[in-house]
Amino acid sequence: VVVGQVSSIRNIGRCIKSAGLELGAITLEPLASAEAVLSQEEKEAGVALIDIGGGTTDLAIFKDGIIRHTSVISFGGNVITEDIKEGCSIIEKQAELLKTKFGSAWPGENKDNEIVSIPGLRGREPKEITLKNLSKIIHARVVEIVEQVYLEIKNYGHDESKKKLIAGIVLTGGGAQLKHIKQLVEYITGMDTRIGYPNEHLASNSDNDLSSPLFATVVGLLMKGLSDKEKQVSIVKEMKQANQTGVSDKKSKIPKKSVFEKWGEKLRDFLDNAE
Repeated sequence: VVVGQVSSIRNIGRCIKSAGLELGAITLEPLASAEAVLSQEEKEAGVALIDIGGGTTDLAIFKDGIIRHTSVISFGGNVITEDIKEGCSIIEKQAELLKTKFGSAWPGENKDNEIVSIPGLRGREPKEITLKNLSKIIHARVVEIVEQVYLEIKNYGHDESKKKLIAGIVLTGGGAQLKHIKQLVEYITGMDTRIGYPNEHLASNSDNDLSSPLFATVVGLLMKGLSDKEKQVSIVKEMKQANQTGVSDKKSKIPKKSVFEKWGEKLRDFLDNAE
């Protein structure tokens, strides 16, 4: 059972309607990302998916092919940007650019003489920032995020032999693009770590940008939507075949709607009736 604020769910529904679209279903973000970047073997062996987004960092733990634990940490990449903004006394746009273009989660990789120049505001002198200082700011916040996630992994019971996550950790989301974050996560947790890319589910002629961890959730949602659509088409075909052969509804083997499908219909009705 996933619990969320009613107002937040309604706002999502309103946004979808305003865009001229119809809401098909609502899926927890780490579950959607898992569809795009995790293999069935990893889910069987035991794996922790860490989705570092802008506003939150989401954790989903799988073991024996079943989701066992989820958690949402209330800060992510945007907090790192804010730290850079405050620590370097620059505007948010410049801080975000510094993070994505020059940022690193491992300060030891940068030399003291590596400097980047930030244009001054309204004709003011440019500001020089050392990459070592930048990486120290990023490192401090990433360590805090990873330690909180690792605490959740330990609370799940990773230290127990039956709950051990053999496949380790998979990082995805925009924050997973940060340089040396894989090495830092391995250092803190002692667990094997890889970056999760959704490229396995994309066509060969797809835009290369779509294979970025940034789009893992989007690709996962599309996969979930296509899967649900295929199920609906299959049910309609079976109903048509049953009608053509004269089989009664009671005797036909048309699959019944699952609890989740029924809940999804109720949710859509609820959002449709929301003011």
